Amino acid sequence: MFGLVDGNSFYCSCERAFDPTLRGKPLVVLSNNDGCIIARTQEAKDHGLKMGEPWHIASKRPGLEPVIWMSSNYALYGDMSRRMYEVLSASAPAVEPYSIDEMFLDLTGVSDLAALAHDIRDRVRRIAKIPTCVGIGPTKTIAKLANKAAKSYRTGSGICDLSTEDARHAAYPGIAISDIWGVGPAAAAKLGARGVSSVADFVAMPRDEVRGLLTVVGARTHAELLGVSCIPFSQTPPTRKSLAVTRSFGRAVTDRRELEQAIASYATRAAEKLRRHGLVATAMQVFVRTNEFNK
Repeated sequence: MFGLVDGNSFYCSCERAFDPTLRGKPLVVLSNNDGCIIARTQEAKDHGLKMGEPWHIASKRPGLEPVIWMSSNYALYGDMSRRMYEVLSASAPAVEPYSIDEMFLDLTGVSDLAALAHDIRDRVRRIAKIPTCVGIGPTKTIAKLANKAAKSYRTGSGICDLSTEDARHAAYPGIAISDIWGVGPAAAAKLGARGVSSVADFVAMPRDEVRGLLTVVGARTHAELLGVSCIPFSQTPPTRKSLAVTRSFGRAVTDRRELEQAIASYATRAAEKLRRHGLVATAMQVFVRTNEFNK
């Protein structure tokens, strides 16, 4: 049995944790050089703001005066992710980080799944100051689907339990095929052309037909949605093959000394990452680019 814990509007929640005056207000976090929206609170979503939208264009639309924007602070977000991981590690049998704001839980042997999920949400909110949603299922794909369902109900408990076949039978008809983990736009279009629009439609397809249409990856997803676990739990992340520290400057840098200092700073951060992951480097690349849109 798996759980998936996901921090709600994670970057925004991290900012709110250190500035309570931001709570309840529309807030967006922008990418490097304050370019595009990479995180939004629900209040910002209600203003029609989209992920990836260029802020210099979106901010000019009427009615967005109440929206607060902030530059990204990845050092803060990484530290808050670590705090969340530590809380989960003390609450669940095992934890597998999936991304900075998503972590799988191994819930095998847990007798009361709902009670543990409520306790986990409460502890993460109280200790790490991050609101979360929890999805539960017998496979990773179902747990991730349940998490998405939990986030879609704004007035719900923040928990969706699809651990039983009856629960899945009731939920699948109302979940769009595009909500499935691993089913991208191209795969969804192929399925849509065959009249498959919901998860219920997808699991009703013959296995061989799924494999012929979506290859072995789609067949694995199909099996996972039927309750057959194909993606193992791993507490040890795969060894990284490379790492990067890249930043965009907020203005044109024309002084060589200033550029050297910036590169030295980024190289130091890269070395810190190497040591943290217990790695050594066999090669290093340094690159500098000018603004391609500046003639």
